[in-house]
Amino acid sequence: MKVGMIAHHYPHASHRKEFVARVHQVAEVFRSTPGCLSAECWQTDDAVTSIVQWESEEAFAASLVAVQAAGLDLAYDEREVRPREIIRLTAA
Repeated sequence: MKVGMIAHHYPHASHRKEFVARVHQVAEVFRSTPGCLSAECWQTDDAVTSIVQWESEEAFAASLVAVQAAGLDLAYDEREVRPREIIRLTAA
């Protein structure tokens, strides 16, 4: 069963460009893992949103391991205005 994730991030304006680059780096690693169907970065005036889709729960788990192993900056800290909103999805 396909699974997905939508993550809304709220970077401070002074960190927005850097944050978009970080999300693109994570998306690139996700896309390189088997079973990742898509990984994209979108933005609005106040949020950077990542939307990722996998073919299975196992592919999702493997992608998370790959991103953590890549040593990318995933930290939530003072560069963000408010906490991230992460929504997990399963295909209906």
